[in-house]
Amino acid sequence: MKITKPFLFLLVLLSACVSFAQSGKKLDKIIKRDYQIIECTVLKMSDKTVEYSLPGETVQISLDVSQIAKIDFASGRSQTFDVSSGTSDAPQSASQNVAAADMKHNTIAVLPIPYINADNQQGSEDMAKFAQNDLYNKLLDKSSNIFPLTVQDLRTTNSLLHKAGIDHNNIDETPIEDLEKILGVDNIVAAKVSYTIGTGTTATTYNSGNAKVSNNNKKVSTSDISTTTANNQTYYYYTVYFDMYRNTDKIYSQTRKPLLAVKDGWMDSISYLLKRSPIYVKK
Repeated sequence: MKITKPFLFLLVLLSACVSFAQSGKKLDKIIKRDYQIIECTVLKMSDKTVEYSLPGETVQISLDVSQIAKIDFASGRSQTFDVSSGTSDAPQSASQNVAAADMKHNTIAVLPIPYINADNQQGSEDMAKFAQNDLYNKLLDKSSNIFPLTVQDLRTTNSLLHKAGIDHNNIDETPIEDLEKILGVDNIVAAKVSYTIGTGTTATTYNSGNAKVSNNNKKVSTSDISTTTANNQTYYYYTVYFDMYRNTDKIYSQTRKPLLAVKDGWMDSISYLLKRSPIYVKK
């Protein structure tokens, strides 16, 4: 059968339209707890795993639900996974697992402060508690400057977070609205400290000399002694992230690097940012 040119043109156009429709297919999005987004087609879900395939591939990939924060399906439906525990027996909305405390209005809570080495992404639990305690004490010291806000007791804050399975490792993964319900406060201050460590060497030279004068006061001889000492210096380069929330709305967000690369330089940045926040009033 002879194929005419117009028919052949229509056939090619139809094939192109079908190919475009297939390539333009909407995909599901898996949002992992480390903020990685995977665009894919979700094939199967169970209590333990989610199986999916990547665009243009038929290989099925399995992902543990403990690594998943949320799935946005191509249909428009969203599935949020339990964020208050590392694993989940069944996917469900995080808000369903939030035990709401009695709301205390005009109360501000200080969250645990992740203290992260930017080179290896390792956090320090001790330093996270120390940083949280430091910011808490600064707020107490400036209570007259943040009136009418009252600072929630640190033990109360940490106890409520512990019951909800939240600490410095996963505090960033929990929505602010859930944290306000858990803590029963309408104001939250959240900070994060990231740092790298560098080293350098400084040299100091000391000179000393002896002079000998002859009897006729004409000839002078000297013997000079020079000593050089090398000192190893450790430098801390910080970046401080500082956020404030009121009724789930972010009212203040700043990032600051300390001027001096000293061990406790981040503390000065915390004080600087607090005094310039909208809750602080100079008196």
